[in-house]
Amino acid sequence: QVKLVDSGGGSVQPGGSLRLSCTASGFTFSMYSKNWWRQVPGKERELIATISNAGSSTAYADSVQGRFTISVDFPKNTMYLQMNNLKPDDTAVYYCNADGTYYTHRGEPVVGNYWGQGSQVTVSS
Repeated sequence: QVKLVDSGGGSVQPGGSLRLSCTASGFTFSMYSKNWWRQVPGKERELIATISNAGSSTAYADSVQGRFTISVDFPKNTMYLQMNNLKPDDTAVYYCNADGTYYTHRGEPVVGNYWGQGSQVTVSS
């Protein structure tokens, strides 16, 4: 069964830290780009961090640059989002996502777009 299971959300005071985890199973996790998104009710889902399929490059939204770090542990099939210096504006539901296309040795495309169930992060004093 293909799934991404995320965990680690919760409530924290401004300036605090949280680490989200997302563990994959049932598909070739290492072949896809890995992303973290977040969504506030009434707004579009926002891509905030991405890491390449091999884990060699990362990119961040301006809103989290310098405060959030995306990483991956391939032996554990797990991706992480370390969130430091959290602000009330970071309050949202956070989703992990693995997506992309790779090709088998026979040249056949394998397309994937997998999502975690979402974790609530609340930053409030």
